[in-house]
Amino acid sequence: MVTAISQDGAEDGTTRLRVLILAESCNPDWYSVPLVGWSHYEALSRLADVHLITRVRNREALNRAGLREGRDYTAIDTEFVFEPMVRLVNRISGTNKGWAILTALTIPSYLLFEWIAWRRFRKALKRKQFDLVHRITPVSPAVPSPFARWCREVGVPFVLGPINGGLPWPEQFPDLKRQEGEWLSRFRFMFKAIPGYRATRNAASAIITGGISAFREIPEKWKAKTFYIPENGFDPERFLGARDRTAQDYADRPLRALYIGRLVPYKGCTMLIEAAAPLIQQGRMVLTIIGVGPEKEPLCERITQLGIADKVRFIGEVSHNAIADYLAGADILTFPSIHEFGGAVVLEAMAMGAVPVIADYGGPAELASSNCAFLVPLRERAEFIAELRTVLEQISARPEQLAPLAENGRKRANTFFTWSRKAAQTMEIYRWVLGKCQVRPGWGMPFRDKP
Repeated sequence: MVTAISQDGAEDGTTRLRVLILAESCNPDWYSVPLVGWSHYEALSRLADVHLITRVRNREALNRAGLREGRDYTAIDTEFVFEPMVRLVNRISGTNKGWAILTALTIPSYLLFEWIAWRRFRKALKRKQFDLVHRITPVSPAVPSPFARWCREVGVPFVLGPINGGLPWPEQFPDLKRQEGEWLSRFRFMFKAIPGYRATRNAASAIITGGISAFREIPEKWKAKTFYIPENGFDPERFLGARDRTAQDYADRPLRALYIGRLVPYKGCTMLIEAAAPLIQQGRMVLTIIGVGPEKEPLCERITQLGIADKVRFIGEVSHNAIADYLAGADILTFPSIHEFGGAVVLEAMAMGAVPVIADYGGPAELASSNCAFLVPLRERAEFIAELRTVLEQISARPEQLAPLAENGRKRANTFFTWSRKAAQTMEIYRWVLGKCQVRPGWGMPFRDKP
């Protein structure tokens, strides 16, 4: 059953668009893709009349956020197919690993999700009760969408994205690829042969890519309807209290470094420990680590070997709402992940005035810039650690240089990367798809700092 959607006027006096959103991952209490799904949905709901279709596992969190099932969202149960696949991947690759395998094995459960969603909403779509359909998650380009073809058959535009992927594993780190259990990624090129890949893109009225690598993967025949909007953003209402930082704020104390992320090989926390150890030993830097994962035990062992156990603080897992407080107390975010598609934590750090120290590769390097972050070039493992150590030593020697970078980061985050801005960009794409504006939207890639 489809609940009627209001026809209230928009702020500019026009009728609000009616949008059906597919976001099987959509949860305000979680990180990564579920938070991306929620943030897009929540921001778009302020600009359009939207109805969300998601998985039943998100029900409790959505209810706590004030949504009402039936009125605001529909929950679909595919757990009986999804969960066995997750358990199988955990056996094959280990917990928090093998993402390529997980994506491949869970495609059937997602196709079931769309089939059930279509069965429930096809009458409403045939009656044009929605102006368009937008699939926000999954973000993997390997997952087809039969909903796109079904929408075309009933004359309702379908928007796909953000899709992200296509970022090659850095050739400098073959050992990390092996440790991550990503052996299937060597066959990634075959995803374009998955049934439904071409049909999805042919039927889509617009495709949103969330990263440069994903944009470059789009064949030329679909480029005219493809847009680049970075996958991640931040919510200013969650990241309040950022203060102006001056050179004096960094004087006469150790540098405060913060790592936030899963403790898995490719995130680079072990390399961070190796690079930062001399500064920590000398009392010139303190490090706080937020996150959980299979690397926790070997990390602790290495920290003990280096004699810095009493100067490195492990926090474990914290709620997303608590992250802002930790970032507010940090001088730098040390996040040397070497295979990151998104990197929302980089934006959150910029918003709070913590200067990112990141690898010059992938999503983080698209979100930040040399005007507000330290971009460490990729090298072989030993050289990368040495480069990272050099950067940390330079910061420790002249911490006052952080103040202008922190200010630039806050301006960049608030100018380009709020969820409200992303929603406004998405609405422009909607209007273009619906023929309400003739000029094709475009914002450049990556977004540049304003002078």
